[in-house]
Parts: sequence; C-alpha cells; structure tokens
Amino acid sequence: MSHRLSAPERKESILTAAQGLFAQKGFHGVSIDEIARADNVSPAILYRHFKSKQALYDAVLERFACQRQSYVDTIVNHGTRFEDALAGMTRVFMESVAENPDILRIELHSLLEGNPASQAFFQSRWKSFTDYIEFGLNEYLPYDIPNREKAILSAGLMFQGMVREALIQKCLQPQDRLIDLSLYELSHELVTLFLHSIGITRTHISRKATISG
Repeated sequence: MSHRLSAPERKESILTAAQGLFAQKGFHGVSIDEIARADNVSPAILYRHFKSKQALYDAVLERFACQRQSYVDTIVNHGTRFEDALAGMTRVFMESVAENPDILRIELHSLLEGNPASQAFFQSRWKSFTDYIEFGLNEYLPYDIPNREKAILSAGLMFQGMVREALIQKCLQPQDRLIDLSLYELSHELVTLFLHSIGITRTHISRKATISG
C-alpha cells in the first residue's frame, strides 16, 4: 500500500513539481493540468492547496525567497573591507544558484514574460548586491567626480549583469566555455575585474574571501 501524503507533504510535492515545470517552460507555458499530472494528483486536489496558478507560482517564488542567503556571516568571516566582503558575497550567491539552477531559469522566464515576479526576484536575490555596492562605492569614490550618483548606480547594475551572465554560462548552457574555471575561481575573477573597472586597483582580495577550486 502506498503511503498517503499528509497535507503539508502534498503541498510540498506540488510545489516541487511546479517549480520544475515553471523553470522549464515559464509561467505561461505550463497549465494546472500539467502540474497536476506531474505530481500524480487531480486538478481538484491541487486547487485544495493553491487557489490558482498565480498563487502556486507565488508560492514557488516564496520558496526561493526563504532560501535567500544571509551575508552577515560572510562579511564577518571574510572581512569588512569592501573588496573582501563583495568577494565573499559573490561566492556564496553563485554557489547557491549553482546548487539550484531553477532559481535562475524562473528569474529569466519572469523577465521575458514581463511577470511582476521579476521585481520579487530583484528584491530577494539581487538587492543585497546592489545595495552593498552602492554603499561601498559611496565610501570609496571621491565626491568631486562627474555624475557620481549615476556612476554608482550604473556600477551596481554592471556587476549584477556580470554575475548573471557568468551563472547562465556555468549553469544553463549545454557546453560550458568556462569549464577550466571553477565557480570559485570565476567569482574571484569577476570581482577583481569589476574592482579594476571602477578604479579600485591598489588592493588585494584576501585569500579568506575565496576558495580555490
């Protein structure tokens, strides 16, 4: 006799099935019937736990939000210097996405579909990066440089794009052109290039901030 799942177990099982399908096909590419079949339940059972496909999608996003990394320990362990903290944060973030590439797939689908969920992804996954970069650069950059505020905002966006593109290459492409670089080495190189691009060149990222692959 097969084990009958409890209500919380069934809800979690539905979420897992939905996550995989949303990651593969996006919100609009998946039907409730398809999700129900993937979990071997009827649509009626699914609707007992989630009142709509949007509610189910929101629950998947909330699942990701609950997995958001805390960077407090990262900064404490790797140092409070801007460059060391950024290197540690980047490594932790890239590792978390590599362990669950569905995070990145669903984010990209949300952006392409114009889904409001894309804003939720920024708030839960990226905002800590951009906030920290803006804070750090506000401390580093001279106050008399032209367009200082725009430069700081643009730098945060640039680093976000660098990290996202690296993760797409490492986690989603069928052939990894960067196969000779471990994820840890790549995170170190990205931070080093970024720091140089914004004029922070007379520094050295602490070895504590990276893990050699």
